[in-house]
Amino acid sequence: MRRFIVLLNTLSCLLIIFAPFNKVEAQTQSSVKNQKKSMSSKKQEEKRSIELVDISSIKVENPHAAVKTIEFDRPYKTIKCDIFIAGGGLGGVAAALKIWQLNNKESAKPLHVVLSEETDWLGGQATAQGVSALDENSLVETTGCTDNYQKFRHAIRNNYASNYRLARQPSNVQLSELLNKDKYLYPGNCWVSRLSFEPKVALAELDTMLSPALSNSSLKVLYRHKPFAVKNRRNFFPLISNKHAPIKSIYLVNLDTDEHICVRAKLFIDATEFGDLLALSNTPYKTGAESQEQTGESHAPEKADPDNVQDFTYPFALELRPGENHTVNKPPLYDDLLQRGQFSFDGFQMFTESSRDTPEGKQKLRPFWTYRRLIDASYFIDHNYPNDIAMINWSSNDVRGKNIIDKPAQTQAEYLAFGKLVSLGFLYWLQTEVPREDGGKGYPELALRPDIMGTLDGFSKHPYIRESRRAETKYTIVEQDIASTFNSERRAKNFTDSVGIGLYPIDIHGHEEIPGAGQATKPFQIPLGSLIPQNFNGLLPACKNIGVTHITNGAYRLHPIEWAIGEAQGALTYYCLKHKVRPEYVLANLTTLRHFQHTLIETGVPIYWFSDIAPEHPAFIAAQYLAITGIMPGDGKHLHFYPDKPISPGDALFTLAKLFPDEQAKIRGIEKMAIEISENGVMSKENTALLTRAQFAIRLYSIAQSKNLFGTQ
Repeated sequence: MRRFIVLLNTLSCLLIIFAPFNKVEAQTQSSVKNQKKSMSSKKQEEKRSIELVDISSIKVENPHAAVKTIEFDRPYKTIKCDIFIAGGGLGGVAAALKIWQLNNKESAKPLHVVLSEETDWLGGQATAQGVSALDENSLVETTGCTDNYQKFRHAIRNNYASNYRLARQPSNVQLSELLNKDKYLYPGNCWVSRLSFEPKVALAELDTMLSPALSNSSLKVLYRHKPFAVKNRRNFFPLISNKHAPIKSIYLVNLDTDEHICVRAKLFIDATEFGDLLALSNTPYKTGAESQEQTGESHAPEKADPDNVQDFTYPFALELRPGENHTVNKPPLYDDLLQRGQFSFDGFQMFTESSRDTPEGKQKLRPFWTYRRLIDASYFIDHNYPNDIAMINWSSNDVRGKNIIDKPAQTQAEYLAFGKLVSLGFLYWLQTEVPREDGGKGYPELALRPDIMGTLDGFSKHPYIRESRRAETKYTIVEQDIASTFNSERRAKNFTDSVGIGLYPIDIHGHEEIPGAGQATKPFQIPLGSLIPQNFNGLLPACKNIGVTHITNGAYRLHPIEWAIGEAQGALTYYCLKHKVRPEYVLANLTTLRHFQHTLIETGVPIYWFSDIAPEHPAFIAAQYLAITGIMPGDGKHLHFYPDKPISPGDALFTLAKLFPDEQAKIRGIEKMAIEISENGVMSKENTALLTRAQFAIRLYSIAQSKNLFGTQ
């Protein structure tokens, strides 16, 4: 039997050696999921092609015109790099930025990164998808996000304060004084977010953040490029190896010129909105809703439904111009949509507060207009902003039941065009049908602002995508891990392999077969296991395509969390190339995992929830590392570290005792460390000049790190 297996392997190898060398695997969007195809640069007897949708070119009048036929036998040029990132959304941008920062910090040989983006704007949901009222958490201004994400937010505020005159800014007041006075500059003053702005401002600041990497050529951005095929390296032992053949290169098409490009890299990151590389590379993934049997989630349906993905939306921007009439023509399908109840305010009023009855009593409703307002004109005394500007992203322009993942290109185009018609219909309804608070119907003074979205039709360049393909990873996050119902302590489930944090309710826009799937969560983490595919082939997911379920995707898909996922994945690819290890090894080896987590923490990435230790705090690194290693974890009843509170001798001894594995070492170690720490009085009999918890953490971290007690390299 053994000889037979050897013979089969030998024959298999010979077949591979004498097979055409330049074969690749590809998948058409009109084929069955993960169907294999091949591509050759040489002239072939029969032309082969696939169809792709240029989403930015979708027009309601002729959606099929946005479908492009891509021929495999076209000539192409090759670009070589260390890391390729597909998708320039927040995850992709954060990954590229983190790679450059780590490389620059260590003054190492520059890693070359290529980042592709389907549209002509970086920023994904914050820019090209029009959702520039950030969906965040209550601690985002201090401890609830990474340092880089916070810098991004500060840059947006500084842009407005520096370039426009604010109503509360006397001409002789410096920006720093203004920010100290108002603390948080708030251009839109909306009620769904702590920061809303025009997409162009975020776009400019993202470009600025990436400019150092672009200027030294360590980063190259390919705008308007879309992947269409993947080439894998040859597996010489297919019968005895259960590993997927690693990816060698990605083929992309320039959507404007039809030019083909081949990108060869050592590692690949999928930060696309739909998880395109997962499908092209045959990396196992799921779509839609899993069953209860698959996930054990109480709110999962009894039977899986791959087509039940979250709604997508085309946001648009309106300016309020009193006394003017900007009513658009009645769009196609409007009467049908109106009859089906597509358009509603759900009890809200346009400009005033209202209320509605709920099982818990009266619910106060704020004005619809200020829900996602981008510019509050009363905040400015600037000719650029004479009127309010609001972004419209509401349930009435959500598109339900039109899943475009793994559908033929023609179908995708039709569904996307329908999405634009829904938004256009909602605009017409706002202008003509919605009950006015002063009597009558409609607000014709609402003017569509195409320039805000950077498009001719006024809708976002790319639809707001809430759910993607999701990789099958080493660990899948389920609702039991994060939902408040299943977690009695102040934090959600603790993951010892955490590489980031997040907080947002499980927000489901779409069909809930079991009511209640949308629910509150506790402050949660991003486990490294959810970022590494079960069968790693060189590809790592870096946005909403990580190892989450249909339900938990509703909490992990938002702006700061996608950014944190991207940063973690960027750091992981850099770490793996630098130390010549595979991602699975980082996850499986505790010493290496701790070293990698330390890399994240020291570059401003929180991986454990505290409400009072921000990345700029002197004790941030110590507190984060002591917490994730279990030496000095947070209290289960609250999120506080209490950095300024004196630490008691009892707590200090209890913490020290966790560092030593056996009793004799524990006794000797505690006595020695107690002497070192007592220099500042924490262990003194008089209990005078006690160290604060922050001071103790810094001192303990320094001593333990010098003794390599945490396993760092």
